Amino acid sequence: MSGHSKWSTIKRKKGKADAERGKIFTRLIKEITIAARDGGGDPDANPRLRTAIAAGKAANMPADNIKRAIQKGTGDLPGVVYESSVYEGYGPGGVAIYMEALTDNKNRTVGEIRHALTKHGGNLGANGCVAWMFHKTGVIHVELDATDEETLLEIALENGAEDMKVDSGLFEIITPPEEIDNVRQAIEDKGIPMVSAEVTMLPENTVKLEKESEASSMLKLYDLLEDLDDVQKVYTNFDVDEELLEKIAG
Repeated sequence: MSGHSKWSTIKRKKGKADAERGKIFTRLIKEITIAARDGGGDPDANPRLRTAIAAGKAANMPADNIKRAIQKGTGDLPGVVYESSVYEGYGPGGVAIYMEALTDNKNRTVGEIRHALTKHGGNLGANGCVAWMFHKTGVIHVELDATDEETLLEIALENGAEDMKVDSGLFEIITPPEEIDNVRQAIEDKGIPMVSAEVTMLPENTVKLEKESEASSMLKLYDLLEDLDDVQKVYTNFDVDEELLEKIAG
């Protein structure tokens, strides 16, 4: 896992990550709406929508909320028109930052992102400045006590996964983006609970932050960007030793 994934895991264990359910639902509703708009409202024929619905169910989102989000995407219900945007930049220590946003006001979004970056020693870059440092990958996380390693590995590999490892107290399954739904469904069919299942952007290489000041600034920046209403996902290539992460987390 890169540093931001370890940080998310630590916050989750401490009960700090995504504490506000309303914020989680807002983010998921946007993704479901956009997925339905771009690929249709039938999850069987729309892998992105299928994955978004699964994420909504994993977060205990009511079925009515999911249904309305789909209907807004397909135009059966009125709703805000969101646009997909990508923003790229750098953080402390030259860390690459790649952000995906869904917004109804791009000027507001870019202003908020630029302010957050500048506040913590980063800067906004041109499109394409860091995208080449990441590759799209499916990642599924399962708690270690949810099942045994041999069983999970067999299920994963038989359904299209590329690899599985143990990292930061979780099983981490790596899949091609197009296979994540098959692997997720197979795990779900066996009654094994998952922490998360998503298509993400993994860094080709990482930047090790060894100074506490740089690591602390980067983590504050990461949290600030994640908390922006218009930002859906934040990907970075920083790495920090777990001991330092725990120290910063307190």
